[in-house]
Amino acid sequence: MIESVITACITGALAFCGVLVSNSKAQAVTDTKLKELTREVREHNNFARRMPVVEEQIKVINHRISDLEEYHKGE
Repeated sequence: MIESVITACITGALAFCGVLVSNSKAQAVTDTKLKELTREVREHNNFARRMPVVEEQIKVINHRISDLEEYHKGE
């Protein structure tokens, strides 16, 4: 009977070690994916912050082109 208890304890300890190793590997994968997603979100936020500036620059460029076209029509 004592042998069965010892065997069960050893099996339980080994299973627990296996779960710990498996969880640490899964956590490492999750951390890597989270870092990549964070990088992508920061990149997107930077792009979203810059777009209104680009749109305003395009408006200015279009006005300048229109002014130049009007100027050359008068010649």
